[in-house]
Amino acid sequence: MIVRYLTHPQVAIDPSVPVERWGLNAAGSGRVAALAASGALQGTRVVVSSGETKAADTAAPLAAALGVEHRVREGMHENDRSATGFLPPAEFEQVAAQFFAAPEKSVRGWERAIDAQTRIVRETLAALAKAPAGDVLLVGHGAVGTLLMCHLAGWAIDRSRDQPGGGGGNFFAFERDGPQLLHDWAPMETIRADEAQAT
Repeated sequence: MIVRYLTHPQVAIDPSVPVERWGLNAAGSGRVAALAASGALQGTRVVVSSGETKAADTAAPLAAALGVEHRVREGMHENDRSATGFLPPAEFEQVAAQFFAAPEKSVRGWERAIDAQTRIVRETLAALAKAPAGDVLLVGHGAVGTLLMCHLAGWAIDRSRDQPGGGGGNFFAFERDGPQLLHDWAPMETIRADEAQAT
């Protein structure tokens, strides 16, 4: 039994809308539709996502295609950046780098990385404890996903572990019992139904 953590793919960026309410753009929706139709998530027994729109927009079609429940855990949200709200891309990258570089400090009022890590680990374990037997798909966000992966692998928090650029839509997998990391980030298009055996 494996757990996949999938980040939402490309979003429709709108500075006038709170970041947590951004939805997927056409490219992101297309990637989700392709994954839903592929059969690659066969064996998944439940889909659990954060309550942010972009995560729910990713999770709901996948759950529907699988015929399984989509559960929402509000605590799986991305690192809290409400202190700054939307930042232009270049400025955002600078602050994000500081977020990972100083995990025990709040950068410009953002949630500390160490606190976000504690939260996503707690939420993941709680979600898995309530999930039916079988594979589980968690749908969330890049920063907290990276923090979760660092915890699972025993790595220090470091942005070098962040998902590749390109707008999201990456995943990693870990054993449900353990848990032990099976592999690092990979594009969602590479998900395979026999992944646990192939890894």
